[in-house]
Amino acid sequence: MATKPGKITVVGSGFYGSTTALRLAQYDVVGTVVLTDVVEGKPEGLALDLNQSRSIEGFETEVVGVGGGSYEGTEGSDVVVITAGLPRKPGMSRMDLIETNAGIVRQVSENVARTSPDAVVIVVSNPLDEMTALAQLATGFPTHRVMGQAGMLDTARFTDNVARELGVPTASVQTLTLGSHGDTMVPVPSRCTVDGRPLSEVMAPDRIAHLVDRTRNGGAEVVALLKTGSAYYAPSAAAARMAKAVIEDSGAVMPVCAWVDGEHGISGVYLGVEAEIGREGVRRVVETDLTDDELAGLREAAEAVRAKQADVADL
Repeated sequence: MATKPGKITVVGSGFYGSTTALRLAQYDVVGTVVLTDVVEGKPEGLALDLNQSRSIEGFETEVVGVGGGSYEGTEGSDVVVITAGLPRKPGMSRMDLIETNAGIVRQVSENVARTSPDAVVIVVSNPLDEMTALAQLATGFPTHRVMGQAGMLDTARFTDNVARELGVPTASVQTLTLGSHGDTMVPVPSRCTVDGRPLSEVMAPDRIAHLVDRTRNGGAEVVALLKTGSAYYAPSAAAARMAKAVIEDSGAVMPVCAWVDGEHGISGVYLGVEAEIGREGVRRVVETDLTDDELAGLREAAEAVRAKQADVADL
């Protein structure tokens, strides 16, 4: 029996989806987390297992599993996290998944619009920027209620890379990445600090460049090591934090894939930017101070994803 108001649905009960559901349940900020999948029995079994951990971990959120592709029980969700789709395999780029995942994301989005017409949608399916644009088209929701998870993850990877390189706690490092979730990712060294000092003061330019490159290829690095499947611990943490910010109407400023309409001199595209997140999704895009090179990189990323996002309308 749900003890709090609020419902979050996670579509897809693979490693990413089930871990996202676990994190959201442990936050204990809503009464119900619904985990759905086309596979019969899997989300139900995971939900049973998760619920049996409640007394140990001290949370009351009820997890409900819905298999067989049904959306019964998801109705009226406040937030829907779309994780459905195929993961990458070694040697694959995110773009290699576009046609297959477009069909999945379109079908999911149409069901979400039917069952939870007032929800905020967080897309995590790859290729991220394109699937976020497709989800908005397929739901017909206002652009501020559809966003993608990418910048939170890429920023976390950049932070970890810097902390490990310098041998310092991750809490002492602040980083930022913008742009696309892929080749045109734009790490923002000018906004990076270590114990409040600019990154450029504590690390040589060639090492910064190396870590920027490693961050850009962070997903592929994990995929290559795993051999099967892709990252899910860090990605699920990022998606869950975004959903929590919506539920709590926190106004937290996070790097996310959001609709940009004039900010940074860019219009009409979903792009990784900093945004203030609240109950209605993206309250506003925050125009981060950027160097000329970083701004040029962001605008280049916008044009690269714009063409691909136009293509998904027909997928």
